Amino acid sequence: MNAADRLALPFVDRHSTVVAAGADTVWRGLGEVLDRSWAGGGAAAYARLAGCADRSASGSRSLTEGSTITGFRVAAADPGRELVLVGRHRLSTYALIFRLDEAGPGRTVVRAETRARFPGPAGALYRRLVVGTGGHAIGVRRLLAAIRRRCG
Repeated sequence: MNAADRLALPFVDRHSTVVAAGADTVWRGLGEVLDRSWAGGGAAAYARLAGCADRSASGSRSLTEGSTITGFRVAAADPGRELVLVGRHRLSTYALIFRLDEAGPGRTVVRAETRARFPGPAGALYRRLVVGTGGHAIGVRRLLAAIRRRCG
């Protein structure tokens, strides 16, 4: 999925947090949290069940373009500034975009934006189950809280 395709995906939501650390520290923490969050057997089982294109981690663990974590491929990585993860499975094509911005000396705002398409009746039902119940928002907020704890 290229940048134009990623931007064409419909907006789902955006969440943010302020981390008491500089952008370089937050970038490393983001990578560690993502690796840990999707490294377990549950994530791998879900990826297989859903038919994710990227079912396991590969490549560099330093969030470089082309590397994967379960369910996602790194489409773009600008260390300390932006990370774009993309993925697809039977019920959705999606992007999770992290943006890091300075929020003052030693402070960084981390924004997580989700974009996704849910085709067909099964996709619409999946969206209701994942997004409509608030489960997706809870998961993203937990990721951001884990980044804040890891780096703060």
